[in-house]
Amino acid sequence: MGIRLLPPGLINRIAAGEVIERPASAVKELVENAIDAGAGKIDVVLSAGGRNLILVSDDGSGLSAGDIELAVERHCTSKLNGEDLLAITTLGFRGEALPSIAAVSRFRMTSRERGAGEAWSLAIEGGVKGAITPAAHPEGTRVEVRDLFYATPARLKFLKTERAEREHAVDMVARLAMAHPEIEFSVIGDEDRVLLRLRTSPAPRQKGIVDPSPGERRRARLAEVMGRDFAENALTIDAEREGIKVSGFAGLPTLNRATARDQYLFVNGRPVRDKLLVGAVRGAYQDFLARDRHPMVALFLDCPGSEVDVNVHPAKAEVRFRDSALVRGLIVGALRQALAAAGHRASTTVAAATLHAFRPNTGIGGLRYSAGPAPIAPYDVGPYELAEPAAAAYQAPLARVDQGPEARAAESSVQAASEAFPLGAARAQLHGTYILAQTSDGIVIVDQHAAHERLVYERMKEALAAKGIERQMLLLPEVVELDEAGAQRLGARGAELAELGLVLEPFGVGAVVVREVPALLGQIDVRGLVRDLADELAELGDALALKERLEDICGTLACHGSVRAGRALTTAEMNALLRQMEATPYSGQCNHGRPTYVALPLADIEKLFGRR
Repeated sequence: MGIRLLPPGLINRIAAGEVIERPASAVKELVENAIDAGAGKIDVVLSAGGRNLILVSDDGSGLSAGDIELAVERHCTSKLNGEDLLAITTLGFRGEALPSIAAVSRFRMTSRERGAGEAWSLAIEGGVKGAITPAAHPEGTRVEVRDLFYATPARLKFLKTERAEREHAVDMVARLAMAHPEIEFSVIGDEDRVLLRLRTSPAPRQKGIVDPSPGERRRARLAEVMGRDFAENALTIDAEREGIKVSGFAGLPTLNRATARDQYLFVNGRPVRDKLLVGAVRGAYQDFLARDRHPMVALFLDCPGSEVDVNVHPAKAEVRFRDSALVRGLIVGALRQALAAAGHRASTTVAAATLHAFRPNTGIGGLRYSAGPAPIAPYDVGPYELAEPAAAAYQAPLARVDQGPEARAAESSVQAASEAFPLGAARAQLHGTYILAQTSDGIVIVDQHAAHERLVYERMKEALAAKGIERQMLLLPEVVELDEAGAQRLGARGAELAELGLVLEPFGVGAVVVREVPALLGQIDVRGLVRDLADELAELGDALALKERLEDICGTLACHGSVRAGRALTTAEMNALLRQMEATPYSGQCNHGRPTYVALPLADIEKLFGRR
């Protein structure tokens, strides 16, 4: 079979397959063109998820008749000056988007250049271009794409449902909108249903701020896209190193999700899905979240064009950095610094979920009074009869109780501590597990085991980084029986475990003997600790050193060395735990991302009882 030159129409359809994978791809390219044109308002209309119709209109600079004819030709662009692919300052630059879309659809572009007296329109069907004609249109551009992929019907078979394709398209617009809060966006679906509407000035004007700063505008735009919970519980990220800057917002660890969908990453205003950046976010949060939980972040990386190559993927969804280690270190460092500065802070969603779980007592399932014909008189408790002395005490006014000077002094001390410390003063221990503390404006409920686990973990990391973890010799060495494979794994890692304060050695077949343990763990269940470590090592495998998986091993050690649920604590011990939490970074969540405490404002508690 001889070699032959493919016809231009087929070449264009093959090339279009690299750029336009689904309706969302076409929406992305058209919206990016509108952004590059300096639009202040971009409207998108979708029908059947974009299969039947994609309409994108903007109020940007517009195009002349000659520019319209060139814009739909392959590799024609106004966005590259010269031949330097590292000097790209726009979202588009390849000159492939419009001809690719036009090659597989019924396409029409209408545009009026800013300041021009008339508009022009050009129709293309399946890559066959018609004649340009005058049209009536305001300043800006309107692109109409009908019957996408009608010229390549095989591609239609690979599209998802209309709903799925619509969601992909809306998500794409939302991503672009996050990077450009100065532009107004809207997406309208079938039957004029508003799928997305983002205003340009949604930031609340508080504390005398008349014109919100760019950071406040960005936070407000992110709140519209990612939800108010994110805006209220996001830490500000702002760091720079060697001309590369990272900014944006990162959610507190207790505000996490089951997937990484709510991780938005931008490079020079371009939304990307880059493995390096995703890995950097995972690395920054590895001490705070379980493996199956993911943080919410929106990070914006700005760097010189010479430091990043955006020309590595036809859809421009991936980038490559000249110094990837520098970029990763910058992101990890910026995130960790923000998390450390947050101290013991936990997300407000924890309190909101707690309050939502409360239900006012309606009598159903609670204390029931007898249903007699006569109304219940004051202090008449129906069938729950009280003995005479108890009834008298019940009816005695509380004001007559004299607490005495010592009780009044203690109460005064509690009140002072409540006002002086963020986590307040301990008032009680509930079910041997939860510490109830009073603050100046509410109450705090602390999970004593989760909180102490974080404290022990941070102390272990500090000790390991400074001078090594001090060890405590067991008076009687502890023999722990395991399966043969588990004992071998622990024996092979004996030297590394010794650095973490745990000294053990093989003891026959299927057993180890423990001679020393980390001193800061105190009295622990040695057998339980060793068995958990054996399971942990089975999951980690042999590829990594334990120091590289410090969060896993230290987390297991810390869990066994922390105050257990069910242990009674004195008031002094409870207050000491609260003060340590206030002084320890990241103490708002345990090593698995669960909250260590819940803060309930007094105002919200009063609402539960109808006082507000």
